[in-house]
Amino acid sequence: MPHDAPSPPVALSPSGPLSLNGAIWTEAPVDAAAYARLDPALHPAVRRILAARGFDPSAGFLAPSLSHLHDPSSMDGMDRAVARLRAAADRGERVRIVTDYDVDGTTSSLILQAALGRAAPGIPLDHHIPDRFTEGYGFSVQAAQAAARDGVGLIVTADIGVRDHAAVAAARAAGVDVLVCDHHLPDGADVPDDAIVLCPPQAACSYPNRHLAACGVSLKLAEALLEGDPLAERFRDSLLKLAAIGTIADLVPLRTLENRAIVHHGLERLNAGGHAPGLTALLAAADATPGTIDETTIGYRLGPRINAAGRMARATHVIDLLTTRDPHEARALASALDGFNDDRRTVQEALVSRVLDAVGSDPSGFVLAAGAEADGWHRGVIGIVAARVRDVVHRPVAIAAIAGQDAVGSVRSVPGVHAVEALDACADLLVRYGGHPTAAGFTVRVAQLDALRARLAAWAATHRPGEHARPEQVWDTDVEPADIGQPLFDALRAVGPFGQGNPRPVLRLRQVPLRGVQRFGRTGDHLKATLPGGVEVVWWRAGDHVSAMASAPRDLLVHLEEDHYRGRRRLRLSAIDAR
Repeated sequence: MPHDAPSPPVALSPSGPLSLNGAIWTEAPVDAAAYARLDPALHPAVRRILAARGFDPSAGFLAPSLSHLHDPSSMDGMDRAVARLRAAADRGERVRIVTDYDVDGTTSSLILQAALGRAAPGIPLDHHIPDRFTEGYGFSVQAAQAAARDGVGLIVTADIGVRDHAAVAAARAAGVDVLVCDHHLPDGADVPDDAIVLCPPQAACSYPNRHLAACGVSLKLAEALLEGDPLAERFRDSLLKLAAIGTIADLVPLRTLENRAIVHHGLERLNAGGHAPGLTALLAAADATPGTIDETTIGYRLGPRINAAGRMARATHVIDLLTTRDPHEARALASALDGFNDDRRTVQEALVSRVLDAVGSDPSGFVLAAGAEADGWHRGVIGIVAARVRDVVHRPVAIAAIAGQDAVGSVRSVPGVHAVEALDACADLLVRYGGHPTAAGFTVRVAQLDALRARLAAWAATHRPGEHARPEQVWDTDVEPADIGQPLFDALRAVGPFGQGNPRPVLRLRQVPLRGVQRFGRTGDHLKATLPGGVEVVWWRAGDHVSAMASAPRDLLVHLEEDHYRGRRRLRLSAIDAR
């Protein structure tokens, strides 16, 4: 059974031998006093998780509500933003929405297009998503100049813009106003002086939730624009579906009540069905059946398909799909996204193998691998490749694709190494850079690659003490095989939605004798088995552990999840590690 009461709080410490993945296991420490204050009627496993993560059910954590959506007018710049958009509508100005090419950017574009279309029907409105291969990341001077040539009076950016001072200046110099909806603002950084900026992390902003995704900021602007509309709530409820998809995919913290409410209620509406043809086709292509959609569905099925358009072709495919009213066109566009995603997987797997072969068994403290884009180093997949390599070598990894004199790179980092701070230390070598603590992007001249590699390695050596330490895997609570069932699953789901800052609970099972251990998948990369009670266990990309898992009972770290594959619904365990 799960622990009935926690032991006194202690710091994380190693527990037992190294795992099959070479990791040290530690149990999440639980404050006994915090545990005791929680309602005894809660499942013991849930009480442990809440106490360990510092969540307060009395504040509404276990009951995400639309009342947790904050007043949009409390966001600095909102009144100016609404006034400027209404002035554009009154004057018939042309407005262009410019967003990033990832899920957060494309969902932001769709939210803003829908809100402006409702609030100002007939306004000359278009959209632009930068081409990853010709413009690169961000709001570019090129895009600002193109808008001026096209007679645009107001540019609205989302998920980009707050750090693109040069592009904002170029737009303003050409007589084009700029409204920025963004969330990528490092501590201490300045926002553009000559733009209206909606960005909760900026110093002047007192908005209660500093961790909105860009689609969340766009949702707040939509709410403000639609204030007083008799259909405002119905419209907001529809937009929550897009905001939930973008919020989950962009990995913003799901510890805040507002982000939890966006995701919870967005998922409710996705599961209710009755969607427009484009979303219906996308869900069908991803085998995401309404009634079974959760955060994992978004993260591993919808998100990759949406991102694949921007990685392998043009992100505007997603806009076309989710705005079409023609079911036949929707199915064709959804099928195209599937094809882009298949292409992405093929290119990605080949590049992961090449990089791991090149890195070898003793990588540096900060891995930087680069190769010619014409030779398969596809810039559309380098971020995923960096993440996969990082998970193998347990070090921060940068992968760069070389085209001409420049290399475009992506960083995926590890705990203790802030990706943007690492790039800050190399700013004099870089053309541009930006991102999050765990993920960032950069452009560097090819001639500076060796210097960048040395600088990053030196920075990691001084900012990550003990960088050769083993990776650590934390588990939340112990369970017995007999506890695996619907009551435990339902109890754990109450702590959701899960994501950044509130990960899916990790359960430990002690000395489990697995049955029928075998490889599965097209190339036998994965492992599956069953518990003595018949519950299936899957372990992705662990086919090489079959012999070890079949030889003796093992401790397992697992997630308890529902498998919804092809309409089938059953509980299973997804293994993370074993020892």
